[in-house]
Amino acid sequence: MLKAPTGIQGLDEITGGGLPKGRPTLVCGSAGCGKTLLAMEFLVRGAIEFDEPGVFMAFEETTKDLTLNVASLGFELDSLIADKKLVLDFIYVERSEIEETGEYNLEGLFIRLGQSIDAVGAKRVVLDTIESLFAGLPNPLILRAELRRLFRWLKEKGVTAVITGERGDETLTRQGLEEYVSDCVILLDHRVSDQASSRRLRVVKYRGSTHGTNEYPFLIDEDGISVLPVTSLGLQHVVTTDRIPTGVARLDAMLAGKGFFRGSSVLVSGTAGTGKSSISAHFVDAACRRGERALYFSFEESPSQIMRNMHSIGIDLERWVNKGLLRFQATRPAFAGLEMQLTMMHKATVSFAPQVVVVDPLNGFIIGSNTTEVKSMLTRLADFLKTKQITSMFTQLISSGRAQEGVDMAVSSMIDTWLLLRDIEIGGERNRGLSVIKSRGMAHSNQVRECLLTDHGVELCEVYVGAGGVLTGTARRAQEAQELALKLTRKQEIERKQIELTASRRALEAQIAALRAEFDVREAGWMKIITQEQAQATQLLQEREEMGLSRGAD
Repeated sequence: MLKAPTGIQGLDEITGGGLPKGRPTLVCGSAGCGKTLLAMEFLVRGAIEFDEPGVFMAFEETTKDLTLNVASLGFELDSLIADKKLVLDFIYVERSEIEETGEYNLEGLFIRLGQSIDAVGAKRVVLDTIESLFAGLPNPLILRAELRRLFRWLKEKGVTAVITGERGDETLTRQGLEEYVSDCVILLDHRVSDQASSRRLRVVKYRGSTHGTNEYPFLIDEDGISVLPVTSLGLQHVVTTDRIPTGVARLDAMLAGKGFFRGSSVLVSGTAGTGKSSISAHFVDAACRRGERALYFSFEESPSQIMRNMHSIGIDLERWVNKGLLRFQATRPAFAGLEMQLTMMHKATVSFAPQVVVVDPLNGFIIGSNTTEVKSMLTRLADFLKTKQITSMFTQLISSGRAQEGVDMAVSSMIDTWLLLRDIEIGGERNRGLSVIKSRGMAHSNQVRECLLTDHGVELCEVYVGAGGVLTGTARRAQEAQELALKLTRKQEIERKQIELTASRRALEAQIAALRAEFDVREAGWMKIITQEQAQATQLLQEREEMGLSRGAD
């Protein structure tokens, strides 16, 4: 099926390419849900982006009112009209002036609409709203016949038409017929839940084409309408083995020395005051130092408050804001419904194109018993960020007195790396400890390290284990002093024994030297006696030989 792209962010993805080309589409909903704006944006985007002129025929708002209303979205209708890209036509219909007769028909409307289409070569047409056209006709037979005739005439003209209609009590429209003769039906809804409003869009039917069938949140702001097809996201995102630093050197060491996987999701949970936002600030600061963009969603503190607080630990986030590498988006969770918050975060992410995202904290979204909805929203947010290869960090406040590993929204199953900050109470004082609960796909430390907030950032101490477990704070310093004293005592004892050993060695060597000297004297005396004895023996032998010779001569 040929389709006419709407140019509306997200809607073309839901409809598989746009609205049915050359066929009528019904956009219905209650007052204030955005029907007229969606129809107008369909025309404006068509004229600007796809070179398809359009005709907007209104039955409720004048052309002047329409022009002023959509100017807030950045749509300059006057310039499009001057360029013959758009025709605005207002038809005033007064119910009291309509007389019902058997010959009632829309021939005059067809002539007027046909002239407008031919004037600019229109490919797109909007009729807003159809109730105004048939409001004075209680006869259902005439109404149904003319409705069918109108839709058939639009098809014969080959224009892609959008017809807006008010929602009925038990039907999609007041007459309950438009949805059956339309090739595509889009239902808009504006609801309020827990004092927070949100807008939803659903494609009720689309003849001859597959389409998203769920409810999708959409946002109306200064850029027009944006629809977030969050429920269509799957587990098809591509992963990478690239690693990025956490911003804390010893935390990198706890994660095999390399930090987080790029594109992964990180949860930092802990009780109040344990340093969750400080870890997030290090993460953002490290990204900006690498020249990457960071987007910080804050739901408790204003940007100026966050930047002031981080100055106390030596982190200057303001300079990254000034350089355009860091952007804060701070709102209260109650500012909008969950789906609207998700849509705004989606839009901000697409607009800023960051490499890292921080959501601080998650707890504010919990209102009453909406835990399941919050988990669904956060799962879709994490999946969306992963498809964009964005490394995300979420902070989570754990209530005191409950299991440290407990997470209100059970989001830990979708998280790749989970850091747990905890209070460690020893000796009447509370200190901070950090551990890695899990980190998928990488080796990681199983140790609990003391976490210090210093004037130059977060520091993780070397693991110190005493007789009763991990020691922190004063208890650690007392134990360190005790062990240092014991070490000094042992050192002194070793030095004393070494001195005694040296003295003993010297005494022994002196005794050996004296004995050797005495031996040398005795040896010299005995050698002298031996020499004398040998000389006497030699002389005696010589005398005997001489005596023998003298006797032989006689």
